Amino acid sequence: MRSRLSTVAAGLAIGALALVLSSCALLAPLPKQKDVAERLQAFPTRGLPLDGPVTIRWSERQIPFIEAGSDGDAAFALGLVHAHLRLGQMATMRMIARGRVSEMIGPLGVDIDHGLRTLAYARAAAEIERTMDEDALAWVRRFVDGVNHYQDTAAALPHDFGVLGLEPEPWTVQDVFAMGRLAGTDVNWLVWADLLPLRARAGWNELWARLVEGGAVAVAGSGGGGVTAQAQRWLGGLSKSGSNSVAVAGHRTDTGGALIANDPHLGILVPNVWLIAGVHSPSYHAVGLMAPGLPIFAIGRNPHIAWGGTNMRAASSDLYDVSDVPASEIDERRESIGVRWWFDSDVTVRETRWGPIVTDAPLLADLDLPPLALKWTGHDASDEIGAMLAVSRARDFAAFRAAFDSFAVPGQNMLYADSEGNIGQVMAVRLPGRSGPPADIALDTAAHDGSWSTMSTSRDLPYSLNPPSGYLVSANNRPRAATGVPVGFFFSRDDRVERMAALIEAEGAVGVETLKTLQQDVYMSSSVALRDLFVARLDALGMSAPADAGSKEAIARLRDWDGEYRPDSLGAVAFEQFRHGFTARFYILLHGEDDGEAFASVGRRTALLHEDIAAADEETLRRALASGLEAAAGGLDAFAGWGEMHRLSLAHPLANVPLIGGRYEFAEAGVGGSSDTLMKTAHRSSVERHTVNYGSNARHISDMTDPDENYFVLLGGQDGWFNSTTMLDQWALWRRGAYVRVPLTPAEVRESFPHALSLTN
Repeated sequence: MRSRLSTVAAGLAIGALALVLSSCALLAPLPKQKDVAERLQAFPTRGLPLDGPVTIRWSERQIPFIEAGSDGDAAFALGLVHAHLRLGQMATMRMIARGRVSEMIGPLGVDIDHGLRTLAYARAAAEIERTMDEDALAWVRRFVDGVNHYQDTAAALPHDFGVLGLEPEPWTVQDVFAMGRLAGTDVNWLVWADLLPLRARAGWNELWARLVEGGAVAVAGSGGGGVTAQAQRWLGGLSKSGSNSVAVAGHRTDTGGALIANDPHLGILVPNVWLIAGVHSPSYHAVGLMAPGLPIFAIGRNPHIAWGGTNMRAASSDLYDVSDVPASEIDERRESIGVRWWFDSDVTVRETRWGPIVTDAPLLADLDLPPLALKWTGHDASDEIGAMLAVSRARDFAAFRAAFDSFAVPGQNMLYADSEGNIGQVMAVRLPGRSGPPADIALDTAAHDGSWSTMSTSRDLPYSLNPPSGYLVSANNRPRAATGVPVGFFFSRDDRVERMAALIEAEGAVGVETLKTLQQDVYMSSSVALRDLFVARLDALGMSAPADAGSKEAIARLRDWDGEYRPDSLGAVAFEQFRHGFTARFYILLHGEDDGEAFASVGRRTALLHEDIAAADEETLRRALASGLEAAAGGLDAFAGWGEMHRLSLAHPLANVPLIGGRYEFAEAGVGGSSDTLMKTAHRSSVERHTVNYGSNARHISDMTDPDENYFVLLGGQDGWFNSTTMLDQWALWRRGAYVRVPLTPAEVRESFPHALSLTN
């Protein structure tokens, strides 16, 4: 371990020297500012391999709408569009998906790359290409052709290329599939990362059983330091790990038509992990949100239906203890990792029939774990792109549901609304045939064959169509319907799904404005319940009338708090400070200094904390409550409101580069919300000022009575070109709850999108 760290330290020193002395690209200034018209001058329009003319109309926020006479031309133009807006981001994501981070950031990335090579996001790419539906594959191929044409003919490459040392490389369809698998990262792995350090400690079996039974484990933003936190900062935000989604039937709305609203929760980055686009071709007519580099509308609508989804937290992975597997049954391969500013590094990746041995990765090597192999549905072929293309073409619920037969990762609760006023929900996932919850986080290999010999798909799982309530809500929560196999084990708390239901039930007739208000909501019921528990225990133990004025004021702020995480709220500050002080001390008292912090990171999950408080003896509770009170009283004057403590920063991942990172930090402001409010702004528990890096990063609402009544907003902007006027132009809209109207009909697009490009061969 020491020699590895020494090598990294030496490499970092070389990298720093190279940065200062020799790499002009790293020190190059940001590009000059360009408006939309200037940016579009870089877009290729002549000599293109097209079957016929194509028109792309652009809004003032550089949102494109493609009109093409053939599907192939539409896909090609879509590839041009993605490359024009996000080529730097796409190239970086491809390097991550391929485990080539070290080629961009130097020796610090070697451990990250070792882990990525072990996970092998491209493992199933060749098989996906071989088995994919031909029409869907043709769409992907033409999209890739468009990306390559733009890259090959661009007069200037994005600023990211120079800073990260990227060279243009031809894109392939397998690159697209690898990036899709990266976006499909299993959110349960993040839960495991929190729990694996506790597995060797006393009380693990009881803790595991309680976690699986309770099933409410949050995914907060990354925090702290070390290599793991650094990896999260570089890799965070790429998996579809959160979201809110709501569909309201026509008989419950003020328009008489169905409404749908989607609010994805992902990493908060510049550029945003979504872009907004529209397409009109013989087979496709849609607008929506797309992940750069993936030629599908993950969230959106066509003239007949609209769709969106939330991560199911599906049980798509298992860990297997392969300690007793003979060496003859373990395959090894050597991987050469190119390292910027330093020598290349060779690593060994070990594979078993239960999957790669992930504990060989350096980020897990220090946890003193047995060799654990990862079995993941994402390592097998499935066709999410073909599924979402079929969704884009669907005209009714039957076609919508059937589209997900080939969908595996990441498991999604997909919501549906249509122009006839109907709403529905489908579980889009592929699940192993488990009989019940796992006995441990790491399973015996003998359990594998029975669990993974049969797989359930969306056609085997419950669905909903036009429920009596007249609405459907989803927020990463435990499924209400019984299923033949366990869907998952670690879900979000019910705060968000219950809050959406309450806000809809409170309305006589739900309208677009109702849904806009819902997407800004910052009330958190679980925090109110925990506050009530704290205050009740302070009262019961006679601790509510302390001698000092500071403690009295802290308790008063707790009592008066309305549960809203508004930027001006002092009650939210007092609660978070009290909870942090209480939880940290409470688990140290229960488990000792060494284990207390690790247990606290799990124990702040509300269900466990309530149970542990109920079981604690009076002296432990007194001491922990005193620590909470001390933290809240000591912080009375630290912040004028929650927004001063709770900050949202818009920064490019290059902000992590030493010496030059500051120029890639673009905006910062206090923000409302918390880890389980509808306007999600996730954070680690803290008494200090902290920065949100995960949460509500885009919004969508569609009124199905009018194809042109579609509203979107990105946290940031549409363009990934540094100093473009549309790189951050939606930041102010997002903060004040405003939206961009994006029409679907070509006639309305022509009226409202002022910039037109005619593409010819």
